[in-house]
Amino acid sequence: MTVYIDSRNSARYAFGDDGQQILNLLARRYVGANPPIPFAHRAFSRQGMLQNEEGLYDMDLSVKLPQAAHGDYAYVYGLVWSDNERSIDCNLEPIGPIRLYMNDQLLFRTSAVEEMDPDARVVVPMLFSPGWNRILIEARRTPAGFGCRFGADEAKVRILNVLAPFASREGSAGWVYSEPVKAPRYGVDAWPDEQQEEAATGLNWLPRTNWTDDEAAVPNLERLYGRPEARVAGYGWARLPITGAGPLVLEGRVFGPASVWIDGELVLSLSEAGTFRQSLTRSIGSGHLLVRTENGPQGWGFELNVSAGGKPIVLEQPVHVHGYGGAWLYAGPVAANGEVSASAVCQTSELLPCVDLNGRSAGYTYWSLDAPDTRLRPFYENAMLSNKWTTGTATNFGRWDYPLGVTMYGLLRTSQAIGSDELSEYALSHIRSCTDMYDYALWDKAEYGFPSINHQLVLMKMLDNCGSFGSAMLEAHLRAGDDNFPRIADTIVDFMLKRLERKEDGAFFRLSEGEYFDKTMWADDLYMSGPFLTRYAIVSGKQEVMDEAARQFLLYRGYLFMEDQQIMSHVHDFKYGQATRVPWGRGNGWVLFSLSELLEHLPKDHENREALLDFFQSMCDGVARLQSDSGLWRQVLNEPEAYEEASCTAMFAYAFARGVRFGWLDDEARFTESAHKAWRGLTSVAIDRSGNVHGVCSGSRYSFSPDYYMYDLRTVVNDNHGIGIMMLAGVEVSLLKSWLGNGALTK
Repeated sequence: MTVYIDSRNSARYAFGDDGQQILNLLARRYVGANPPIPFAHRAFSRQGMLQNEEGLYDMDLSVKLPQAAHGDYAYVYGLVWSDNERSIDCNLEPIGPIRLYMNDQLLFRTSAVEEMDPDARVVVPMLFSPGWNRILIEARRTPAGFGCRFGADEAKVRILNVLAPFASREGSAGWVYSEPVKAPRYGVDAWPDEQQEEAATGLNWLPRTNWTDDEAAVPNLERLYGRPEARVAGYGWARLPITGAGPLVLEGRVFGPASVWIDGELVLSLSEAGTFRQSLTRSIGSGHLLVRTENGPQGWGFELNVSAGGKPIVLEQPVHVHGYGGAWLYAGPVAANGEVSASAVCQTSELLPCVDLNGRSAGYTYWSLDAPDTRLRPFYENAMLSNKWTTGTATNFGRWDYPLGVTMYGLLRTSQAIGSDELSEYALSHIRSCTDMYDYALWDKAEYGFPSINHQLVLMKMLDNCGSFGSAMLEAHLRAGDDNFPRIADTIVDFMLKRLERKEDGAFFRLSEGEYFDKTMWADDLYMSGPFLTRYAIVSGKQEVMDEAARQFLLYRGYLFMEDQQIMSHVHDFKYGQATRVPWGRGNGWVLFSLSELLEHLPKDHENREALLDFFQSMCDGVARLQSDSGLWRQVLNEPEAYEEASCTAMFAYAFARGVRFGWLDDEARFTESAHKAWRGLTSVAIDRSGNVHGVCSGSRYSFSPDYYMYDLRTVVNDNHGIGIMMLAGVEVSLLKSWLGNGALTK
């Protein structure tokens, strides 16, 4: 028996068989440990280092510094925050001689071969310490090139957000880079102080952050966007603080027709350019201040001062923007005759339709800051994954990934089971934090090369990226309704049914040239596709989508089901023409979990229903035979020496309880006892009295050897792969108990 916690510290010791209390414990611990911290808004320069589609920062300094001469040096410098010790493999593609330093240590230096090879790529393991980590790259110009491309491997999963050093740029996003110098300036024994003023280094650092005197003299919208050739408009957005000093006075200057709103109420309308002074007849508290103004013969922009009781009011940022000292955000150019409500403009989740300086439609725009080519940009900065798929202690809120899809589903069902609207609202707010910014995230990727939020959804390339969280999103839609959810689901189903790789017989599989998992089929992918397709069919009414889900289960059975043992191989590797025949616990759990979701909604007269029922019953029989005395199943199901693992146990309990309750399993007593035994085991050895979840293995790769799963793939406390399914198992076991209490087995 694998021991994770002392029985005295278990949830079962504290609450006994009270499943409601344990569900409440699990859910509340998760919510408490993952507060709803929003995306961080930062100043970001379009002239800085942008990322390519792979997520590597493009540091081609021959483009950034065309004046550099042969032999010149330049430096690229940035800060990376880590909440805990975190290991990440980074890719570096040199374009000439490179030295990479982190925290005063030389991590990598190019060889002569790498400097001369235009296709060179080096993997650099980087261990980030808790707190700020300083990264410095030295590049030297030669005929072979000048600079490099650098970033995290699997950048959409192991996110590497870089902030600018130096006191004057504190909080702004992106790398800084120096102008060229003739001799090396930095290394292990000499390092630029990231907290000093950059001028103290003796180097000029880019991108620039300040206007020249001539630029600063130009009206604000004109210096940001240029001089229009046609009639256009632009916005300024700030916030009034609480004054408590009586009626407000607005005064200033506009260069064309203008309107001013406070919290969506029009308080001033000006038909032409000029100065103005307007006293408001009633007191207005704090609120959003929005200015819309058109250009005129003398320029384009506005000046606005607010006072109350004869004292000036210092305006505030409408949203907190790190790295920006101004109060106003700006957007433009927009159509002069466009009709957009003030409330629709004053938010950071929406793009604004824009025009060019000739008034022609030009797509969409977002908020700019009063600095050269600098914009507001939201960033996901909560829990970051490491090479080991762990996230540390930071909040997971706002992340779109597959383990959190199970977690949100678990919270939604738990909220219903224990009668807590608060839990449902939390799950909905997490989901909406992603979906509300979906259009922006697509624009962000197109504008900057790589998205700053919603990485996996926007960079959808495999089922892991979309199916699990998409399924939770549709479950939320079925409960609460949200117009955004089905729209995003349409994109996901289009990917699954029209763009995802398939075998000749139509089975989903993974085709990714150059990756270790190229030409493979994973049992996990039945979970990554089946529940989403099932819910999409329910929401859309398109039965053919559910038919596809049913088809995939039967196809996967043919490739992965080990008939002699009635359990699933984790992976079929088509490079070797065979399945691995390693029955990883959670891989089998994904299959039974997902098959139960499909069977619940599959029409009784569906042509594949009997075959799918046989698959479910056969697998349940094979799995049940391998349950350990503790109630848990093992990490590798048929390996007696493998450790007992909690997430697969929860999935099997979930599937068995549903199989009995829905009448799919003939031997009801056997599977009822197995489900109860599993739940007793989980609450005794895997869930502690504080609601922490133990015994869940981290995210898996695959192997032909069971040793990888048993010895390399270890457990993590509160791993996201196990928290949601633990709640779901508790919900289903509680429902089974209620069903039994109603005399279901004595009918």
